[in-house]
Amino acid sequence: MEISENFLFFIWRYRLLNNVCQTCVGGEKLEILQPGLLNTHAGPDFTEARLLIDGRRWAGNIEIHTKSSDWLLHRHHVDHAYESVILHVVYENDLMVTNSIGSRMPTLIVKDLFPEELFENYEKMLASPGDFPCKSQIKSVEPIVINSFLSRVIVERLEQKTAEVLAKVEVLKGNWYDTFYFFLARNFGFKVNSLPFELLANILPLHLLNKHSDSSRQVEALVFGQAGFLENASLDGEYAELLKKEYQFLKLKYGLKPMEVSVWKFLRMRPASFPTVRLAQFAALHAQSNQLFAKMLKAEDLKTVSALFANLSVNPYWDTHYHFKKSAPETQAQLGKKSIENILINTVCVFLFAYGKYTAQAHLIDRALNFLEKIPAEQNSIVNQYVEVGLKIDSAFVSQSLLQLNKYYCAKKKCLNCGIGIKILRR
Repeated sequence: MEISENFLFFIWRYRLLNNVCQTCVGGEKLEILQPGLLNTHAGPDFTEARLLIDGRRWAGNIEIHTKSSDWLLHRHHVDHAYESVILHVVYENDLMVTNSIGSRMPTLIVKDLFPEELFENYEKMLASPGDFPCKSQIKSVEPIVINSFLSRVIVERLEQKTAEVLAKVEVLKGNWYDTFYFFLARNFGFKVNSLPFELLANILPLHLLNKHSDSSRQVEALVFGQAGFLENASLDGEYAELLKKEYQFLKLKYGLKPMEVSVWKFLRMRPASFPTVRLAQFAALHAQSNQLFAKMLKAEDLKTVSALFANLSVNPYWDTHYHFKKSAPETQAQLGKKSIENILINTVCVFLFAYGKYTAQAHLIDRALNFLEKIPAEQNSIVNQYVEVGLKIDSAFVSQSLLQLNKYYCAKKKCLNCGIGIKILRR
């Protein structure tokens, strides 16, 4: 058997050794009172452990390796941080090791101290066919176990996104309005055009849109002009020519430089999702909703915050156009229900959570989670893998949790770090 350190962490953390009382390499009697807390940062693997060694009580840290010689390989013997280690737990003892002050490390060999079928079950799980390791077994896990772990990973997901938001807040010198504008713009790209929308947000500052928010024509000219769509010599319709003329004036006034229009992607997209249509919606949103970040924070219910993105005053030109080249059959230029839900999930809820953490306003964090519980679940290939095995996926709270679970646990086969995988293995 080729045992990994992660598996040994699992054995130690959940006290799955065969006997309560063990014997160390030097013959010392060992009793594990508390295995300690798994350390996910630098330093020993477990902290705050409690042991009895030959009747003497010890408190400190635990270090775990597949081979005892790894202690030297990782240079713990010269690292003062490891002087607090009270026990070295190994699968194989191939070398006697000491700490940085030359003291011999009490060592426990666990090679024959856990049920062999435990590791066999783990290997079978990793090797099992399917989209994720426990696909054939997850339905047998109690819903309370699954829901409990999903509640943990949704917070993990939101905290990861919060870190990204706070990094941008720092770059923008604490300006939450500009930060919200940047992430909202990226969201309007709906993955395919998220990068072009980011570039647009970088060269079209929010304060400039706010300055002209009393004129939808000027806001539209700034958005389409900076996006590079008004540089074309020939545009279809009087509206397009008026925008071009307006932009030339604003471009000169503010010393603006437009993007290269070639960065926008149209290929293999439904016309209603063309970047030109999204830009029209983006312009309409900022023309009618000044101080959007503040309004989002004040909206206490999902219906109110959803209304900020619905019934936008998109110029009628976009009811008969998908781009500036020629007219098209009449269409609906409003943001669709699914698009609004996408923005609520990926921008609004993230910012409620992030701002709540930043300002220590717990009600904003609770509101973000509450909104996710009320928004319908997303439908995509990853979520569908879990639908196929019969999991109940009835909200964005669950679908977002599953996206996090799949990316950081299932895809990486980190079953030993997953509450669901651990439940299956311990059983």
